[in-house]
Amino acid sequence: MKRGRLRVLLGAAPGVGKTYEMLEEGRRLSSEGRDVVIGLLETHDRAATAAQARGLRSVPRRVTRHRDVELSELDVEAVIARHPEVALVDELAHTNAPGSTHDKRWQDVQQLLDEGIDVITTVNVQHIESLGEVVERITGIPQRETVPDAVVRGADQIEVVDLAPQSLRDRLSAGLVYPAERIDAALSNYFRLGNLTALRELALLWLADEVDSALKLYRAEHGIEGTWQARERVVVALTGGSEGETLIRRGARIAARTAGGELHAVHVSGQDGLRSSTPGALAAQRRLVEMLGGTYHQVVGDDIPQALVDFARSVDATQLVIGASRRGRIMTLLTGAGIGATVVRESGDIDVHIVTHAAASRGIHLPRVTGGALSVRRRLLGFAVALVGGPLLSWLLLAVSSPDSITTDVLAYQLLVVVVALVGGIWPALFAAVLSGLTLDYLFIAPVGTVTIADPDHALSILLYVVIATLVSWIVDQAARRTRIAQRAAAESELLATVAGSVLRGQSAIPALVSRAREAFGMTGARLVGADGTVLATDGEPVPDGRMVTVPVGDPAAPRATLELHGGELDSSGRRLLDIIAAQLGAALEHTDLAETAREAGLLAETDQVRSALLSAVSHDLRRPLAAAVAAIGGLRAAGPGLSDDDRAELLATADESLATLSALVTDLLDVSRVEAGVLAVSLAPVDSADTVLAAVDELGLGPDAVELALDPDLPLLLADPVLLQRVVVNVLANAVRHTSAGTRVRVGTSRLGARAQIRIVDHGAGVAPDRQDDIFAPFQRLGDTDNTTGLGLGLALSRGFAEGMGGTLTPEDTPGGGLTMVVELPVASVPEPEAAS
Repeated sequence: MKRGRLRVLLGAAPGVGKTYEMLEEGRRLSSEGRDVVIGLLETHDRAATAAQARGLRSVPRRVTRHRDVELSELDVEAVIARHPEVALVDELAHTNAPGSTHDKRWQDVQQLLDEGIDVITTVNVQHIESLGEVVERITGIPQRETVPDAVVRGADQIEVVDLAPQSLRDRLSAGLVYPAERIDAALSNYFRLGNLTALRELALLWLADEVDSALKLYRAEHGIEGTWQARERVVVALTGGSEGETLIRRGARIAARTAGGELHAVHVSGQDGLRSSTPGALAAQRRLVEMLGGTYHQVVGDDIPQALVDFARSVDATQLVIGASRRGRIMTLLTGAGIGATVVRESGDIDVHIVTHAAASRGIHLPRVTGGALSVRRRLLGFAVALVGGPLLSWLLLAVSSPDSITTDVLAYQLLVVVVALVGGIWPALFAAVLSGLTLDYLFIAPVGTVTIADPDHALSILLYVVIATLVSWIVDQAARRTRIAQRAAAESELLATVAGSVLRGQSAIPALVSRAREAFGMTGARLVGADGTVLATDGEPVPDGRMVTVPVGDPAAPRATLELHGGELDSSGRRLLDIIAAQLGAALEHTDLAETAREAGLLAETDQVRSALLSAVSHDLRRPLAAAVAAIGGLRAAGPGLSDDDRAELLATADESLATLSALVTDLLDVSRVEAGVLAVSLAPVDSADTVLAAVDELGLGPDAVELALDPDLPLLLADPVLLQRVVVNVLANAVRHTSAGTRVRVGTSRLGARAQIRIVDHGAGVAPDRQDDIFAPFQRLGDTDNTTGLGLGLALSRGFAEGMGGTLTPEDTPGGGLTMVVELPVASVPEPEAAS
């Protein structure tokens, strides 16, 4: 059976028109003769949405009862039995009622797709799993209903239903999104202009990344190697020199010319001796790149130009920025056009910008450029210098020499051998030594014009000359080899420093190490696999293609994990570096285990702290009412019948009040212990929020001069424990009344936000600093409140525990103008269903 197609309508926030767009598309498809049904629709009492649904056939919902509450969900079996061509299913991230076939609605959708039914669905960006923490930082509201990224990314079509933030606020103000009683709370909280702008950008960027991934997949499937310049991606090549800042800023300006431009800075640790990097300069340049919104990378490559081009192609770069050569004209003539010309030649369709800078063409002393790796090109260049320099030097010496200048001639040829050794190593130098020795004998030693030597001293001079030239060549070659080894070690050290810097800057150690290992060796993918086969971290495309390098992490006899690098092989030096990275991965895994142990120890320490506070409370707060009750009863017993009626009544009242206080304190202690142990007994039922608020006001004996009520008469019943909910409202309201400023009233309002409702208790007191707002929920503290007659400091701790036990939340917010607003949020007991159209 052919799998159905999934189309996702993605929105930045509620109210942008996703459901309306879904229904409009359903009507269009129906007019074309397609069999379209509404599987599930949430109108949220919006007239325009309900009107758009008229004329479309729908499948009745499946109704279940949970704790005496009727809940309606998508009837997957009924939709499959009906088997339409297209099913419209609203709110993909919704959590199904207990007892449903699947826990999540997206799982219902997957089953419909498996049955060959096309599905059009809606989801907001805050419900995408990977973006949950980002959205919470933006809005301050945690997301409990999420859908995995893979489900959304696996859709055949994703569309953003976009609406400008101010237009959405205008719609909200006009009552087109929420009812009137909820508008003010929504505008001042979730629907702030800054929040909506950030969420809109988040949705557009997420979709842009999805489109980019789809484009890469298409190019890979069709074997397209060239770069498609759909987005500007600028790669800046850093050498570690002082010109790096100039190159980075030029690259940032190029990337900023188009929306969505990306900036990548890369440092290639090479072995040619021309690179002179300073770790401090690279660290500063890395910080500059990150400050400008770019990313920093480091790779190891013997061929720097090819490594640069390969990296640029791996990130689909459109622009490559490099610095002008530091070498002078002489070295350019001797060694060729250099890195810039090679990059230009190999770059293909990538535009290359060669940027001049203060260090360009300063020239390099000859001995300083020859300490690098002696490649085939360098050795050939050495032979060329010997073949060209020998005749030129001979012609020059013949023009100026005399019979007495044999010493000068020998030293001149000796200098030529040294130069050849510096340029090409030992073999070109040996060739130059033998060739120059024969030339000296033939041109300058009697009898001239022959290779015979008449004077034995001259023969000894030639022999010594060849021996000295050979020794010089060998020493120069060994120095070059040691320099190459030192530079390789420096490159490895820089790589490890980069990895350590990534971790220190806040990246997770294990993913950072895996990512840097892949980049360093130019692999297509890398992953860390645990001993039980679990993938602990992955980067790139870690799909085995026959070329894979593995290294155990931890004890080789019983490794904790295995690091896999796909797409290439490593030499012995690379293997050594990989072993170092594996050792760091082992240390990171051990650190993770230690951190988990420390976290558990921290929980134990918190428990000990609570126990200590409990003992303090028992020794002080509980002793006070107990002592008062004992004293009152003792007075009654000692006085006997001689006590007057008024005194007897006063003592009895004191005992009664003290015992009631003691009972309340003990009840709070038992409740907080149940909350801490996770065994709080909760009995959920439909609850009228207005009745709960009024009961709390009556219990506290508050009048209109102390409390202002703004209750939504159309708010549906809440799904809550009525006793626990009243305790929450009483505790929070009493706290607000005690701390509000004189002459002001505490405001209690109710409103609805989607499938959840809020009870907002607003005071205008001194408020609580944002960094201390979590502290007010810690047991046995009053955050500066020295009034010991108000309890043990458990009220807010119990209130949050009760709220979370009922599936809700209790969160603090700053009151505009000063003060604190406590928001009790709970699910509503039922959601209105759309009318089924025949």
